[in-house]
Amino acid sequence: MSKAANGRRVADNEARATAKYIGGSAQKLNLIAQTIRGKKVDRALIDLEFNPRRASHDVKQVLQSAVANAENNHGLDVDRLYVAEATVGKSIKMKRFRARARGRAAKIEKHFSRINIVVRERAE
Repeated sequence: MSKAANGRRVADNEARATAKYIGGSAQKLNLIAQTIRGKKVDRALIDLEFNPRRASHDVKQVLQSAVANAENNHGLDVDRLYVAEATVGKSIKMKRFRARARGRAAKIEKHFSRINIVVRERAE
């Protein structure tokens, strides 16, 4: 007796990609994700290429992974894809301490985020 396989978590005309531990806060990453929501994939990739923010490179990699998943795993047409969802959430926090004056310490929190991108094939 084997366990039943998990069903697809997305519809037949969409694909998803996720990155878990992206350095930077979710608030900063969400500013980049807002710029690509609802856009065609080729336009979103161009926007991320020329975005001056550091985390745009990580978002671009996740978007390229979602497009590759759509093409190779689900057989979708790349020219008709658009960014259906781009959600950002909090992940872990690394906690560090820095020595301060008079024997005290200051807490430093290094934030990490996760991003989920869903691309969907537009029906014509």
